[in-house]
Amino acid sequence: MTALQVRRRSRRPSALHLILLPISLVMIAPLVWMVLVSFSTQAEARRFPPGLPSGLEWHNYADAWNDVPLGSWLYNSTVVSVVCVVGNLVLCSLAGYAFARIRFIGGRVAFLAILATLMVPFQIVMLPLLIMVREVGLSDTLGALIAPNLATAFGVFLMRQFFMTVPRELEEAARIDGASRLRILLQVLLPLMRPTLATLAVLTFLQTWNDFLWPLIAIHSPGSMTVQIGLQSFQGAHTTNWPKLMAGTVLSQVPVLLVFFVAQRFFVRSVASVGIK
Repeated sequence: MTALQVRRRSRRPSALHLILLPISLVMIAPLVWMVLVSFSTQAEARRFPPGLPSGLEWHNYADAWNDVPLGSWLYNSTVVSVVCVVGNLVLCSLAGYAFARIRFIGGRVAFLAILATLMVPFQIVMLPLLIMVREVGLSDTLGALIAPNLATAFGVFLMRQFFMTVPRELEEAARIDGASRLRILLQVLLPLMRPTLATLAVLTFLQTWNDFLWPLIAIHSPGSMTVQIGLQSFQGAHTTNWPKLMAGTVLSQVPVLLVFFVAQRFFVRSVASVGIK
């Protein structure tokens, strides 16, 4: 069988598509409905049974942008997410390399202790974390959202598992040539780390951008709010402006979709190649 025949055969629909297509439609239905409500009137959004909008109310997006400081909230979310992504890429890479390649007393115990934190719900540690943030003077600032997320246990675990799959012969050859560990990490291993780093960057960005509980208790002033906290201003005690809320939500999800689509091929490659050793 030639390569052309294999390529043509791989493009043919299979029975698996009959299962995946309905599942994909179910998964995308909330996103489609969110977009439809963002172009509806308030009466159409509250109509039961629900239906399609009679027209395209484009002013919902302008109102959502002008009625609240949505641009400032998007900027705060961008700053927090980007700084957290950079921090995780740098710190988790260094920690993962140390746990994978450097033998030191208590290294295995320390790694297991880091993994154990993955089993602790955030609701248990959020009050002690809030007290620590207040003690260091970061309360009600973007630093309160950045500092606890500069490095994560999952990031350390992911990078450590990647380094465990890299042959030691690559590092030994570089060390024979006189390269230090830091130079090996930057010049030898960094080109191989791109899929894994892209995966960690996407997951960190999604988690930080969509985080709601921690910013809710750590931020109080409107100027320091992230977009997920700010969107609740469209919800009142007795009524909710659904079209404006959905319009703001659509605008808040555009950066997330762009980041995922740009890094999608690296994400898939990392999941397929690294795995769990």
